[in-house]
Amino acid sequence: MKRYWLLFSQAVTVLLAAYFVVATLQPSWLKRGATYSRAGISLLEAPSEPRTEFAPGSLAAAAQKAMPAVVSINTSKEVRHPRSNDPWFQFFFGDVGAQQQAGLGSGVIVSPDGYILTNNHVVEGADQIEVTLSDGRQSKARVIGTDPDTDLAVLKIELEKLPVIVLGNSDHAVVGDTVLAIGNPFGVGQTVTSGIVSALGRNQLGINTFENFIQTDAAINPGNSGGALIDVDGNLLGINTAIYSQSGGSMGIGFAIPVSTAKLVMDGLVKDGRVTRGWIGVEPNELSPELAETFGVKARQGVIITGVLQAGPAAKAGMLPGDVIVQVNDQAMRNVGEMMTAVAALPPGTPANFGIQRGSESLTLSITPGERPTPQRTRQPR
Repeated sequence: MKRYWLLFSQAVTVLLAAYFVVATLQPSWLKRGATYSRAGISLLEAPSEPRTEFAPGSLAAAAQKAMPAVVSINTSKEVRHPRSNDPWFQFFFGDVGAQQQAGLGSGVIVSPDGYILTNNHVVEGADQIEVTLSDGRQSKARVIGTDPDTDLAVLKIELEKLPVIVLGNSDHAVVGDTVLAIGNPFGVGQTVTSGIVSALGRNQLGINTFENFIQTDAAINPGNSGGALIDVDGNLLGINTAIYSQSGGSMGIGFAIPVSTAKLVMDGLVKDGRVTRGWIGVEPNELSPELAETFGVKARQGVIITGVLQAGPAAKAGMLPGDVIVQVNDQAMRNVGEMMTAVAALPPGTPANFGIQRGSESLTLSITPGERPTPQRTRQPR
């Protein structure tokens, strides 16, 4: 027993001696992960080897999947002073030539054929449109078609081996889903921000004629217009289009056009150069207690019709002022925005059933919608 104790004591003595020698001559050996800066400062650094996997909870996979398909759009147009042709203006100020006005936005490549979805207000009135890809390639773009009623536009570029985003299903989105917004805010370069779906079906905002926005708190700033709103799988949920802001920057209230709407508009623009929508020729209004009392209707929900165009589709089917539209093809109507969207989605020439409340009577009218007239207006860029 005494022999074993002696061996143990000698081993401990040797280890302690070695420890003190190393601590004196090479103290850095005893500090795991410690390094020294050029100034001699002892630092602790993470391993220098690159990570082979994303950190838990990281959204990097979704961002890296979608980012290559999001492009920056630069536009220019010739602007003249409104009085440049006035002789008196020319006498005092001389011949003021045209000036180039630049614009900035984003877009999303949705087809290997070079089709790009963006906002109408990004390219409206532009004389030249240049698209810059995330890999640095640049190309002139031509406008295939625009739809001011939804603020969407389709461009086309002629480049090979284009990155293409995967279209998601915006109809399956729910409030609380994590989303990413990708674009080129303020021209600083491609930027990714994160947030959640704050609300669905936002309308009556006065932004577009047809509104069915996805609301998000992912930061969207000027220059993000036309960019992508994606889900955690990197699939396209919507086209970022507008923000609510008192300062011009993000305040956590942004709006995106659902990809389901964007796809329908794109198909119409590519196929026919315009979007064909249904129209029944009525003047709809929100159902207020005052209007309900004025027309003597008992409905509590729906859209009240205060005017019917003579010889229009609704008039031919027997609709009268004071009727309340409560359903369109079994879809309940809660406000004017929903009704306009539902009617616009009806194919012209195909009868549709409208649930009507007339006074205390409920009835169904079969209305064959016509084609919605093209609006004669010009939307100002926001």
